[in-house]
Amino acid sequence: MEDAMKRRTIGCTTEFQPLKSVIVAPPTYMRIESIMNETQKHFKKANIDQALATEQHQSFIRIMREHHIEVIELSSDPELNEQVFTRDIGFTIGNHLYLGVMDEPLRKKEPALLKDWATLHTVPFEELTHGTIEGGDVVMDGSTVWVGRSGRTTKAAIEELKKRVEEFNVEEVKLKEGVLHLDCAFNVLDESTAIVYPPAFHEEDVQRIKGKFTTIEVTEEEYFTLGPNVLSIGNRKIISLEQNKRVNQKLREKGFHVIEIDFSEIIKSGGSFRCCSLPLYRKEI
Repeated sequence: MEDAMKRRTIGCTTEFQPLKSVIVAPPTYMRIESIMNETQKHFKKANIDQALATEQHQSFIRIMREHHIEVIELSSDPELNEQVFTRDIGFTIGNHLYLGVMDEPLRKKEPALLKDWATLHTVPFEELTHGTIEGGDVVMDGSTVWVGRSGRTTKAAIEELKKRVEEFNVEEVKLKEGVLHLDCAFNVLDESTAIVYPPAFHEEDVQRIKGKFTTIEVTEEEYFTLGPNVLSIGNRKIISLEQNKRVNQKLREKGFHVIEIDFSEIIKSGGSFRCCSLPLYRKEI
């Protein structure tokens, strides 16, 4: 068993190659405690139905397992009410797993759970030492890594990351104030297609994105329901919020197979399918 653990494959260079292993955390103790984004502000009074959130999260896990994806579940900690969003606590670039450095005080302890898991299972990892960086701001695009400079990810961390991943081209994108993470407004769907909410970016960055990709643009309403925050699982299959009907139809028109799931309880806290999944390995094709 120990030898099998040591042979675990780590590797991601895109957001869309076949997903083979992913880390999640159940929303057992999920709640809106201190307001950390605009979505939470809207749902603060209603808060989170933890039983419903758990049911929706289990549907998400079931779909991934039906597609032969290894789903690794971290244990729940009653003090960590945001830990369902595992994308933020780490990110895989190439064959390296990096631990996130959280900005929000409420979330600073979360990467320790990933670190404990990685240590237990002899998975090598790296830690950045300057500034803060969260995985929601890191989007893989082959030899390019798009990194959002946001309220959660600092210039110092991005500069350190550039030195750590010299074999990749790091494209820094400055997000407008109020945009939580890059993946709330931008996601790469295949080699030539991206989904984007242009008002989240300055015009020069919108043009950079459009210069590289054919884009599917989301509306303000779809941005609020996290339309860009889909999860590609490979073979042009995308997990998307069932309520985002227009976006899902646009994806189908581009030749993607859309798997619709109700995630409405979880997105009350400001994250959707990509936020709730930390890929460790995507198979190169």
